Amino acid sequence: MKLEKSQWCGYFDRVSKALVSKRAEIEVASLKLGDQIEAEWLPLLGISYDPKNDVIDIALEGLTHLIHEPREVYVKQDGLELSALEVVDAEGSRQIVVLKDPRMLPSPAQFTKKAS
Repeated sequence: MKLEKSQWCGYFDRVSKALVSKRAEIEVASLKLGDQIEAEWLPLLGISYDPKNDVIDIALEGLTHLIHEPREVYVKQDGLELSALEVVDAEGSRQIVVLKDPRMLPSPAQFTKKAS
């Protein structure tokens, strides 16, 4: 689904709160550089759009990924949850953000029960 530029601020403000527990992979696809993985399954802290500076800010643990002069934003939702985001910047590069829930490890109690 394509988002109109007028929707970006409000949309990212709403979904960022629900994304805090997600992990994100960011792939940048451009004719100049080819396909590059910018971030691989880092904890997501939030996504925002700053209309004054015309930049989308994707904050990850240990990394801030800025997309200057975004031209198009597409979102993929599973139900009400954002599962992927694609941003096309002024140079035509596509920046694809895929989101997933972190893997949950079994509790230590489960291991001790099996060992008994």
